[in-house]
Amino acid sequence: MSFSYWEHDSWFSNIDFTIVGSGITGLNCALHLKARFPQSKVVVLERGLLPNGASTKNAGFACFGSLSEILDDLAHHSEEDVVELVKKRTQGLELLKQNLGKENIALQVNGGYELFTSAEVDLYNTCVSKMAKVNSLLKPIFGEDVFSTSGNIFNFGKVQENLIYNKFEGQLDTGKMMSALLQKVQAAGVKILNSVTVNGFSERTDSVEVETEHFSFYTNKLILATNGFASQLGIPEVKPARAQVLVTGPIPDLHIKGTFHMDKGFYYFRNINNRILLGGGRNLNLKGEETTELALTALIQQRLEKLLKNVILPDTPFKIERRWSGIMGVGEQKKPVIKKVSKNVYCGVRLGGMGVAIGSLVGKELADLID
Repeated sequence: MSFSYWEHDSWFSNIDFTIVGSGITGLNCALHLKARFPQSKVVVLERGLLPNGASTKNAGFACFGSLSEILDDLAHHSEEDVVELVKKRTQGLELLKQNLGKENIALQVNGGYELFTSAEVDLYNTCVSKMAKVNSLLKPIFGEDVFSTSGNIFNFGKVQENLIYNKFEGQLDTGKMMSALLQKVQAAGVKILNSVTVNGFSERTDSVEVETEHFSFYTNKLILATNGFASQLGIPEVKPARAQVLVTGPIPDLHIKGTFHMDKGFYYFRNINNRILLGGGRNLNLKGEETTELALTALIQQRLEKLLKNVILPDTPFKIERRWSGIMGVGEQKKPVIKKVSKNVYCGVRLGGMGVAIGSLVGKELADLID
């Protein structure tokens, strides 16, 4: 591909920072780089027409982890690490609200609930018995108890008598959030190029050569913010994790309101414009869902439909309006990878399915890391 003088001069010459990935992390990194270095040229490359990972495909949960998910984290991480992770997620959500404004992301704090099927007696009892301990661990962050019990006020089918309630959890409009973020970044003078796939890069003495599908160019600093796709660019700490989602058509007089979790966070649903959005099921085939292919599988989609019919909307007819998938970045540890890869290359990846909560903060910390 050849560029005109104007194209090369405006977009591909004297680039200070090139960011790969126009999701929440990448755009926040760009925003904070422009704040730190107002005269710099910042270019963001995105392989998709829209952000191609999970930033425009997530469920729009403003959350920091259900009780069973936090207990599962405590089984694999230290108490200090888990508390710090929750703290980072809450800080990230506050930064998101400060950057974009509650109205521009349609933030609603309707509370979050965790439900347990009739077969999950042991998991439910474990969560109830350890609730006080987790509340004690999180009290320095929130100033009061986070989790409590609630009756089955939504008439879910085949579940334990009580739900676990979290009054601090909210929901937002993912499309409005990303639209507002894109507008703010572009207003700051950042150049965003879509449908550009980065195949690799080569470090030079004082720059990096970026190789795309159709052309190459040089940049002073390269920042990788591709999360679930990071392993394709040489970041081994991250594995892709596909999340499959569906949404129903409008349901008259829908009484379900809030964000809901099941099975240690592997299933999640919420109300949105009189519809139910439901995602999850990755645990049915963890290895198979370790992919960057944006596709759907009958195994998971059938399980999601079964949950809708038997548990979430047991006495309510519904139709599926839309289905999709997104790619998250996960690993052995939940802590994001924010590091200097080499002299002129940096990365901020492995958001662990919590991009809405932590992406803004990861982007800022990534920008602050760059010298």
